[in-house]
Amino acid sequence: MPAQDLVLADRYELADVLGTGGMAEVRRAWDKRLHRHVAVKLFQAGTELSHERRFDNEIKTLASLSHPRLVQVHDAGTSDGTPFVVLQLVEGCTLRDRIVEGPLGVDDVKRIGADLADALAYVHAMGVVHRDVKPSNVLLDQDDNTHLADFGLARVVDTTRLTRPDQVVGTAAYLSPEQVRGEELTGAVDVYALGLVLLECLTGHREYQGSEIEAAVARLHRRPAIPADLPANLHRLLTLMTSLSARRRPSAAECARALREPSESSEPPTRAVAIARRHRAVVGPIVVALFAAVGIAAVVLPSPPPAESAPTPAAPVTTGAPVTTGAPVVNSPQTQTQVQVQVETQTQVVTVPVEAVKKDDASPEIATPKDEKQKNPNKGQGPAKAPGKGSH
Repeated sequence: MPAQDLVLADRYELADVLGTGGMAEVRRAWDKRLHRHVAVKLFQAGTELSHERRFDNEIKTLASLSHPRLVQVHDAGTSDGTPFVVLQLVEGCTLRDRIVEGPLGVDDVKRIGADLADALAYVHAMGVVHRDVKPSNVLLDQDDNTHLADFGLARVVDTTRLTRPDQVVGTAAYLSPEQVRGEELTGAVDVYALGLVLLECLTGHREYQGSEIEAAVARLHRRPAIPADLPANLHRLLTLMTSLSARRRPSAAECARALREPSESSEPPTRAVAIARRHRAVVGPIVVALFAAVGIAAVVLPSPPPAESAPTPAAPVTTGAPVTTGAPVVNSPQTQTQVQVQVETQTQVVTVPVEAVKKDDASPEIATPKDEKQKNPNKGQGPAKAPGKGSH
């Protein structure tokens, strides 16, 4: 800029360039009146009407919002035909700069994501959709605090559109499916974009690459590839946040709460399922073996004398040694409970008193309901058969 233009509106002394975009550049500046450093966003003169209206929209939107995770607006105006807005200066770097250095750890990603989700939950509650959540619009200060910036594309819900119905607004790599299709927008578009941003932080690369059209259309054909080795709860959350259906996505507030929950096992979902199946495969044979042990013990016990007429209900047979399931049996009247276990052989039913089976977490199936068995010990069994030649 010419030397005479280095002072804006007789108040802001402009310094080095902090960033540039398609419509504006951001400079560091010194506020001579309030004696503080600020960031001044200078819009190009002669922009089309929609951009000017978008500029006004950014000022009004930011002026109405106040949240610790949002970049604050201090002033706005026009100087020599150049619109400008004065913003809080965040000393640090962008999230894009941080990702270039390499993937971030899970804990850092969850912390950054929770802060951004808090900011989005606030603006959504105020009826505002950001529509351009991306790493270059996320600022990290020197204390590693997160700030969401650039509401130039923001839209207040239920207000007049600033673009044509067939015009897509936003950065192609982070557009939601409904943005690509030109559908009505809600806060779910910001949740989708945030999911892609967090995924990029974890992997170190942008999920949908290529030209703007290729990046925008790609999400309609495939879902993002989420690493399988993430903690299970984070994997589930990113899957929901990047769902093709806006209705399936959680709200920004729900995302913030989920991101602050302690991480579950670092085992990926596929491995966790496999481990659970192995556990069930081990527990199953144990339960069968326990029941088989009870059955064998019942078979080798003395059988009642053969009946000459119609058989009467089988009477309990007292054994000399209690039948156990692998755990010691305490014969104290206060701790012992008698239950009836029926074992059907080929020719007869033998009813054996068995010591109470203590319910175990590894094999819950072997516990016998006390009240039901005592009330009707023969429930579920067929009629007793008279012993024949093949009795055991």
